[in-house]
Parts: sequence; structure tokens; C-alpha cells
Amino acid sequence: MNILISSGRTVANGAVGLLVALFIALSPTAGWADSHLLPAINPADEGLYSQPWFLNTFLDLREDMVETAAEGKQLVIIWEQRGCPYCREMHLVNFRIPEIVDYVRANFNILQLNMWGDREVVDVDGEVISEKELARKYRIQFTPTLQFFPKQLAANNTLPGDDIEVWRLLGYWKPFHFLSTFIYVAEEGYIEEPNFQRFIQARGDKLRAEGKDVVIW
Repeated sequence: MNILISSGRTVANGAVGLLVALFIALSPTAGWADSHLLPAINPADEGLYSQPWFLNTFLDLREDMVETAAEGKQLVIIWEQRGCPYCREMHLVNFRIPEIVDYVRANFNILQLNMWGDREVVDVDGEVISEKELARKYRIQFTPTLQFFPKQLAANNTLPGDDIEVWRLLGYWKPFHFLSTFIYVAEEGYIEEPNFQRFIQARGDKLRAEGKDVVIW
């Protein structure tokens, strides 16, 4: 079978090279040496993967936000569900890369919630509600979904306005885009550049100009 490439030429006998290229492109940790990756984790009894450094709280969101703000960090809720292949990918790929984990832990606290869970959560408005009811309330439709909340609370410990969510990441994103999202939120990039794709492009160009490799996919 002939394969059309960008120059317009066709290649009939490049199977080995093509397979190698595909392997590199599809390898989830391409660009990171396995010896530098963090250990892989196993799912918990309820079937969810959970990082040992995730928050373990009484699930009072206002309390979690206040304590997180006191640490100079932002609260992120990661919505997952049992059997979610993209949640698994996030844990076994993205959260095994030290650069990502170090940045996230330095700037954010992460609370993991189950889209179909029955644990009671106290929402920021004081409503006591189950995880699955809260998911419906926040219009969580698939997993993983990451909700980013404000960096600072107002002086009277109230949240700034009715829209308490400053950013939302939908689905699984590859490592470069995933880390860039956390940088985008931490640096409040959405204020000066509301177009995230342009932010991604500018960050990639800057890294390349510094002589660094940028692994997009």
C-alpha cells in the first residue's frame, strides 16, 4: 500500500520506519525516560485511581477552599468514575511525570470526587448533597473533568461572584497541554489571553526558542 506524505511523494516500502514513528507518536510517555517517571499506582478498592497526595478532607468545599487559599494555592476538583479509561490515562501517564506533579502540588490542592458517588459533600452555598447530585448541579457530564476555583477569597471569606469556577478542563489532555492548563490558571493567563489555544502556542514557541523540546502529542 502506498502512503502519501507531505512532500507529495509516495512510499511503498517504509513499513518499519512507519511503525517506529507511530510507536513514538502514540507512546503515552514519549519524551520522558521511563527511569525518570514516578511509580505507577493501582486503583483503590472502589475502582478509582487516586494519588496519595490528593486532599483527604471532610468534603466541606468552603472549608477546603479557605484552607487551600491560606496555603497560597488553588483548589481543583477532579471528577472521575470507575472504569474510566481516560482517568486511568491521566494517572498512569500525566501524574507519573515529576515536572507535572511538582508544579501541581506547589500551586494547587486537588480534591477527587466520584461522578456517581454517594459521599456527602457540603457545597460552597452550604447545601449538603451527595457527590452524584453535586455532579449534576455542576453539570459534570463526563470524566475526567477538572474544575479550577479562585486563587484568593474575598476579605470576608466569600467567593468572588456567583460563578465560582474560573476554569474547567474537559476530558483527557496529553502531558504538555495538561501541564499548560495548570500554568494557565496559576498565572491567570485567561485574563490577558482568553484563547487557551493561543496561550499553548505561545508557550510552545517560547520553550522552543529556549532550546527545549516540546512534545505536543
